[in-house]
Amino acid sequence: MSALIGHEALETALDWPDLIGQLRDWYRGKAVQAPGRQVLTIEQPDGTEASLLIMPAWVPGESIGVKVVTFFPENAAKGRPTINAGYLLFDGETGQMQAALDGDTLTARRTAAASALAADLLARKDARDLLIVGTGQLSLAVAAAHCAVRGYTSVSIWGRSGEKAAAIATTLGDQGLPARAVDDLETACRAADVISTVTASTRPIIQGNWLKPGSHLDLIGAFKDDMRESDDQAILQAEVFVDLRAGASLAGDLSQPLEAGQITPEHIRADLAELCQGAHPGRRDDSARTVFKSAGMALQDLAAATMASDHTILG
Repeated sequence: MSALIGHEALETALDWPDLIGQLRDWYRGKAVQAPGRQVLTIEQPDGTEASLLIMPAWVPGESIGVKVVTFFPENAAKGRPTINAGYLLFDGETGQMQAALDGDTLTARRTAAASALAADLLARKDARDLLIVGTGQLSLAVAAAHCAVRGYTSVSIWGRSGEKAAAIATTLGDQGLPARAVDDLETACRAADVISTVTASTRPIIQGNWLKPGSHLDLIGAFKDDMRESDDQAILQAEVFVDLRAGASLAGDLSQPLEAGQITPEHIRADLAELCQGAHPGRRDDSARTVFKSAGMALQDLAAATMASDHTILG
């Protein structure tokens, strides 16, 4: 009988240090096959658009998984989650279904863990000031994951809603993290060592001239070509890294300057696999500005789902 792994079970199974380590190991050595993510547009009766994303992956003879995600941006104004997902995991040897997992929690935790893994490889070792930009579903997970790889003495939360930012900061504070809400984004960016953006913005909200030397900018939220969280200067002045070139290059933060000819594909120094495998050393200069752009990878989902299934089934 297949297991049903819900929110609480995933939170328990996908502990931050262990999940970050699992992703690091998979990037170093797993022969994961993952066709390109499909993003299908769904035209709504009111004229707005939603998206359906399909992300399969498998390790031959070991495991097969597929995630289906819906993105309804109009939900934000209605107080509903903009992203919803489900995940199915199958035995790679027999094809039998092993588990159905809460895709929302799985996505939040693997995304946050991948972001923290990249920061561990790219952020300065003495980074102490973390800024989270956005107050949606990912903000709590991203803050907690980043705090698992660096000893932050300050975790600032900024959002368009000060009330939501304060609520996120309170929840993080209850978890023992030094969190506070801030209302001046420019001032917070200028002070931050690491900035992680988790928004659905369609126009730049982070300005390159706000980012101090040695800072690390982690761009998570914008995954389509018409979405963007950073301006051109933030990209042009930085050493740029990605989770996967093919996927990240389609997101607006990179696709727009690529299309305009302001950068070339060679501007991307390395992907996460190359960083984990040592093909690129990551940060080499404490004064360099680094950027990590992620758009999501099916490898991350399968690695997390396999870990959660093993923890749940094997105990």
